[in-house]
Amino acid sequence: MPAVQEVEVVVAHRERATLRVGDTFLKIDADPVRADVEVEAMAIAPVPTPEVRWHRPPVLALAALPGTALGRLGTPSTASPAAWAAAGAAARTLHDAPLPPWPGRSRDELAGQLDGECEWLVSNAVLPTDLVTRNRHVAEAALRPWTPVFTHGDLQIAHVFVDGDEITGVLDWSEACRGDALFDLATLTLGHEERLDDVVTGYGVDVDADVIRAWWSLRSLLAIRWLVQHGFDPSSPGCEVDVLRARM
Repeated sequence: MPAVQEVEVVVAHRERATLRVGDTFLKIDADPVRADVEVEAMAIAPVPTPEVRWHRPPVLALAALPGTALGRLGTPSTASPAAWAAAGAAARTLHDAPLPPWPGRSRDELAGQLDGECEWLVSNAVLPTDLVTRNRHVAEAALRPWTPVFTHGDLQIAHVFVDGDEITGVLDWSEACRGDALFDLATLTLGHEERLDDVVTGYGVDVDADVIRAWWSLRSLLAIRWLVQHGFDPSSPGCEVDVLRARM
């Protein structure tokens, strides 16, 4: 009888769950569209992605990537400056690729979401009014016109895997879309502001640091309600609330 492998719960909430069995990850998603986007995005992305072993909705099976995550939000990254630069170079390769066939959120949609989330944060006393007001002002700089590129859409450091100084793959493409390149760079460096210079070095193009900071504020303001309602703590050290406090 073959040895029984343990099942590891990687993440689980009301929308989706990810399990690991041996060298296979099983992603179970309540929304089949997200999995369809993920499969198609990985097929056309010009950067390393996990192998799709099979896809039978609502389950997507992916092969494990070699290496380790670039880091985790709320924890200092031990990855080298060269590894962070490699992540920036991978982002540039993606952004230079042909646009995916599906759109992303418009500036008007983002502005409406920002209004709603800020109102919720203040009316429910989740955050102090001055903290929300200051970051909302900072966030508005992100809502300028941009030229759409192929964005990952959730390029957090836990989704970028490295082996030494080399990128071995990028995970979780369900939010991939046409969007602002600086949003991806901001997501990659959220909570790790000291690594922005390394990422920009690898990216190879000067970027507007004020817009990056604006995206840090905007992403954090938009994320907090979802995190709270799905059992995560955005007030943990180094996470979204600390990112907002840094703008004060």
